[in-house]
Amino acid sequence: MREIPSGLIERARQRPFLKPFARQAVGAPPIWLMRQAGRYLPEYREVRAKAGSFLDLCYNPELASEVTIQPIRRFGFDAAILFSDILVVPHALGQTVTFAEGEGPRLDPIRSAMDLARLNELQVGRKFELVFETVRRTRAALPAETALIGFCGAPWTVATYMVGGRGSVDQAEARLMAYQEPEIFSQLIDIISTASVTYLDGQVAAGADAIQIFDSWAGSLPDDEFDRWVVAPTRRIVRELKQRYPALPIIGFPRAAGDKIAHYVRETGVDGVSCDTTFSIRGMAELSSAENVVVQGNLDPLLLVTGGAALEKRVEEILTAVSGRPFIFNLGHGIVPQTPPENVAKLVQLVRRG
Repeated sequence: MREIPSGLIERARQRPFLKPFARQAVGAPPIWLMRQAGRYLPEYREVRAKAGSFLDLCYNPELASEVTIQPIRRFGFDAAILFSDILVVPHALGQTVTFAEGEGPRLDPIRSAMDLARLNELQVGRKFELVFETVRRTRAALPAETALIGFCGAPWTVATYMVGGRGSVDQAEARLMAYQEPEIFSQLIDIISTASVTYLDGQVAAGADAIQIFDSWAGSLPDDEFDRWVVAPTRRIVRELKQRYPALPIIGFPRAAGDKIAHYVRETGVDGVSCDTTFSIRGMAELSSAENVVVQGNLDPLLLVTGGAALEKRVEEILTAVSGRPFIFNLGHGIVPQTPPENVAKLVQLVRRG
């Protein structure tokens, strides 16, 4: 049984999102959604048009705070999640990062020791400080009962973009580098891990109540490489943050990890685990009981587009499967742009009605 820090118990009395981590009884489970601030909201699109580039929006504390809070105003979620991007870390390290409209991110690839030497760990503070200011503004503006979630990309997932120079379906460039140049790749993972701890530490100090570590491409690795590049660096981040903030809830999201997810929970020490759409609701219930961990997920984002009876049926099935267990309602991945906002409002109503 995991010991619950007294500081977390006290904070959970004020913020319902924290209750599952403190093992406090809840009626309806807390709810927030990945990418709840995004293009499906007309108010987000208006702010995005003012900001300039996507990164300009991420580094503008006033506008980034505004879009973080928008879904709270509209839907009353139990938690807001900081509006930023996982590629803020490589950008802060000095790697060129751009976002082409409709094409996703582009980076100058890290493929050699010489490329690695271009990264500058000493310069991260300036760009991170803008994000920390967003956290401070957001925490001050949120209702007292609404939690604020900070986040980062997991080292493996961030490395796939840094090495590949863009997103890909199989993360082949990073996987090849991990096999062919393991020492260089290990140095890259260490650099990302160190910067990520600094990044998350600053978010918590600025007012984040919990942290989520997004490992979107965890499922592309076989078991031995999964341990080396997913589990080990995540364990390091969790350990270092817990040394500084023992009462901090940390959620891992090893997307598509499948049968490796219980091992991930045990070995990393996360307090919660977000389950993707391919992970069964029965598996979520069993995982929560077996590992004494908060589970989060796993509604298909396309059901949120569909709405109607299909959405209602699946929500009821999820709530029934996890009844009585520490659970946070969420999607199996992020809200997609074509999602009707009225379906999101209906989802909140369904979850809170139980």
